[in-house]
Formats: sequence, structure tokens, C-alpha cells
Amino acid sequence: DSLPSFPREVQSGVLEVISPPASYYPDLSNLKKTFGDSEDRVRWRTKQNLDYSFLMLYAQPKGTFYLQLEDDIIAKPDFIESIKSFAAQQSQDWMVLEFSQLGFIGKLFKSEDLPLIVDFFLMFYKDKPIDWLIDHLLWVKVCNPEKDATHCEKEKSKLRIRAKPSLFQHMGIYSSLAGKIQNLKDKDFGKNLLHKAHNNPPAKVDTSLRIYQQYTLEKVYKGQDCFWALAPVAGDYIKFTFLNPLEVEKYLFRSGNMEHPGDKLFNTTVEVLPADETLRKELVDKGSKFNYPATKDGYLKIGAFENGTAEGSISQSIGRIEAIRLSVTSDSPVWAILSEV
Repeated sequence: DSLPSFPREVQSGVLEVISPPASYYPDLSNLKKTFGDSEDRVRWRTKQNLDYSFLMLYAQPKGTFYLQLEDDIIAKPDFIESIKSFAAQQSQDWMVLEFSQLGFIGKLFKSEDLPLIVDFFLMFYKDKPIDWLIDHLLWVKVCNPEKDATHCEKEKSKLRIRAKPSLFQHMGIYSSLAGKIQNLKDKDFGKNLLHKAHNNPPAKVDTSLRIYQQYTLEKVYKGQDCFWALAPVAGDYIKFTFLNPLEVEKYLFRSGNMEHPGDKLFNTTVEVLPADETLRKELVDKGSKFNYPATKDGYLKIGAFENGTAEGSISQSIGRIEAIRLSVTSDSPVWAILSEV
């Protein structure tokens, strides 16, 4: 019914509506009842497993990733960019990224993994719901029967990574199973985002600040959480040293967040270290030939925090940059949060 509303998308092939042939489905009239489910529910979940499998195989050659959605959900406005950024930050070899905690909604897979996943689904499509089957597949891949459940969960968490807050919320209450009402709501969907992720270049991070609990500098750089530290004093620093020097066009550092808006960086400068050692020596010996003042150790002061944020462009005449440093110039009366890098 919605196709007339999207003529361009249909014409370009962005939107497709597909239906498996009737011959695709086996006889669903005599299925074994399991887990206390009614005959209708067993038939419904079995067909759903087959539907998902068909869709995955159809979509597999069409893209790099496969995202499972439904027609009765709402999404955060920037969900595409958020997903791409989160996926790009993952260093380990994941199998599923979860952008909702509800059932099978918001699950992202690599297209290259779909044939294996569908093979597993089709072996056990009669036995369990789809989200249970995914969990079993992860168990088969990484769990050691000779070790305990805690070890198993730890290993599975390396393949199944949860993003927070959720990007999708279930809105409908009527299921495709006749008579089923489901008031499913993702409790993480409405939460304020206390940090913002970016796809930053590989770097070693270092700070003189005293870190609070698990809120490390590495986490904010990778977009996993905010960085939180006790009150900075004059001479404190936060430093990002790139594994490979590179040209940087723009920078953005945001301090504080919605829960702790006062925990900002004050009297803090942004400094860059040119990768060219000859240039650095000239800066130390003769001072800066750029419009930026130079420090005694060869950094250029390119900006400062104002109202908790530092952002700007970097002159390309500086060339490649080895490191960026945030230097605190006076004692702060408050703790400091970095929520965006």
C-alpha cells in the first residue's frame, strides 16, 4: 500500500518488495510444540525464521552490511551515520552489532557472514525463535564446553556488541501473530546520549589527569563512553599521539554532558605537534613562523576551549601532525568530562 508514496525509491531500486514463492515453505501444519508455545505461535515463529532467512539471502549480494528492521518501529534521526560510525570503530572481529535490545530489531550483520548465519537458521528453524538461534550460533562458534557460563558470555560478547543508547523503538502493539498484543519498549531508546562517537584515526592516548572509575580517555576517543577525571590543575594535559602522522583539517573537543553540564574544561589550550622534526627544532630555537604561538617543546597553540568546546580548522601549511595535546593552564574548581573527540 505504501509503494505509491515512494516512486523514486522504487524506480532506482533502493526500495524493493519481495515475496517468497509458495514452494519455498514446507508444510507448517504439523509442527512439534515446544517451550509451552501454542500450535499457532510455533507455526508463526517457524515461518518468521524462514522469512528472515529468505530476506537475508536475497539481500546478501546487495551491500556490505545487513540491518534487520520492522515496519512498526521508529528510528533516531541520525541512525545511519551512528551505525556507520559505531561499525567503523570496532577493532575486533564481530558477528552482530545490536542497536536495539528488542528481539531481532536493529541487528547489524556483515553481508559476508549471512550465508553461514542462514545455514544455521535453516538447520533449526522449527526449534526456536530467531533471537535464540543467534545466541546458539555464537555459542557454537566461541564457547568451550569445558569452561563455565561466565567465560562463555565473555567470549560471546566479543562477537555480539551492544551499542547504547538504542537507535530504534518498537511502536506497534499488534503482532503479526493473530491475537497477540506486544507492548515491547526499548528502555534505552529515550536515554540522553552522554557522549558522541566519531571515527578517529588510530592513536595512543595519554593524560596526567586522575581518571574517575571506568571513564578512560581511550573510551571517549573510540566513541564508547565519555572521559571523566578529577579536577584538573595547571600543567595537566590530555594527549593523542597518532600511530601514523597525518594532515588534520579540523578538530572538535566537547566537554561536559547533559547529566553533568558543569564538568567542563576551562583555561585549556589546543596544541599540535608537527611531524617535521626540522620544523619543530626551528619552533623551539626561533619561535613560530606561523600565526600560532609555539611552546618550548615544539607544539603550536592553535586554539582554546570556550564555553566548554574547542573547535576549528588547522592550517595545512603545518603539514602532517604527530600529536594533539590539550594543556590546562590554571587550576579548575570542577571535575572534567570529555564527551566528544
